[in-house]
Amino acid sequence: MSETELLALLHKLDAPERLEQPLHYDRAATGLAFSRLVRRLEADFGAPCESERDTQDSSEYGRIRVPADATICGTRIVVCVSKFGSLAEVCADNPGAFLGTDEARKEGALDPNDLATVEQALTELGYVSVPEELLESDYKGSSALEPFAARPTWWTRFFGLW
Repeated sequence: MSETELLALLHKLDAPERLEQPLHYDRAATGLAFSRLVRRLEADFGAPCESERDTQDSSEYGRIRVPADATICGTRIVVCVSKFGSLAEVCADNPGAFLGTDEARKEGALDPNDLATVEQALTELGYVSVPEELLESDYKGSSALEPFAARPTWWTRFFGLW
């Protein structure tokens, strides 16, 4: 998806009255999809992946960590999954460790083949990968996020704590 299409999707999913999860959130279906993603990444990288799920008081459902020793550059890959619209974010090391996957690649922390492997798994399993650079841009939606963050971002909206 283009940046314009991704921003349109973020605006569409933004419901001011539902900060933590969408109105018709299906916890069981989200959990099953997340489990499939964990198994897929474990198979693709040939290593067990640590995961945490069903994050409380957050619009993030969970995270999957591909271990550093399973990646080409020796840096772990973290995949964050939102409770909204199957949104996902891919990061080298941790969210915010780099200014996005482009910077991580330029600094030698993320191999393009590893990133492509994760992105392909996300796409094939029905997730929408949103670049960290876009998620870290200023939030321009309709929800009142100022009580939760001094500088609200799209990441705050779809992966933040409430």
